Amino acid sequence: MFKVSCIQLKSNNNFQYNLNKTKKLITKAIKQKTDFILTPEVSSVFSLNKKKLLKKCTSMNADIYVNGLRKIAKKNKKWILIGSVILKIKKNKLVNRSILINSKGIITDFYDKIHMYDVTLSKKEKYFESKTFSAGKKIKISNLPWGKLGMSICYDLRFPLMYRRLSQSGALFLSVPSAFTETTGKKHWHSLLKARAIENFSYVFAPAQGGKHYNGRKTFGHSLIISPDGKIIKELKKKEGVITASINPLIAKKLRKNIPSLNSD
Repeated sequence: MFKVSCIQLKSNNNFQYNLNKTKKLITKAIKQKTDFILTPEVSSVFSLNKKKLLKKCTSMNADIYVNGLRKIAKKNKKWILIGSVILKIKKNKLVNRSILINSKGIITDFYDKIHMYDVTLSKKEKYFESKTFSAGKKIKISNLPWGKLGMSICYDLRFPLMYRRLSQSGALFLSVPSAFTETTGKKHWHSLLKARAIENFSYVFAPAQGGKHYNGRKTFGHSLIISPDGKIIKELKKKEGVITASINPLIAKKLRKNIPSLNSD
């Protein structure tokens, strides 16, 4: 058994502001005796403006948000998944990266978002992430003290085969840090997350961005912790905050043994 916490933010374009807000919510999670803390997608800076991001963003080792959370993890001996930060890996190349930090403050793994959110929801609402970010190429499974974690980010949620590969490779937990749009979130967010949990008999940890951001973009919020049988254990609707729940990895293992659907395609 262990405790997991999902943090919900309404990030803006100021790294230090977002770091300070995250620190406050992590402190709240620690008071709830959590073991593993997850933040949403684009926790450190909320923008799709490539020109501005190339000026602001740095490498993973130099990023102030990453280093700030590494210090917190080490000081409090907690595992932290930074849902994602935007990093500059080459002169004109940005990635949307999820970063796993262990209880010693060491980065143990990272995952670059594979599926780019290139959509036209209406004449006024369009997103083309591929114009800003370079897509990742590899799925990632990481070892936690309590079992394996399958990493993903936001739009990945719509690609079920990815989660099946993660679960068939032993992941008991799936992380889905997100900045889901208000438009699609109210239609699909809950259903998609519950489906990924049920079809893989995996816990789903989905910290989210929520609210109207400085640039007018609206994100859906509704951070969720979901059991391997699709039950919503904890949910936070719109406001910034933290949800914490107790997790029993044996439940996922038992369900997989009773219904061995992951053993075949």
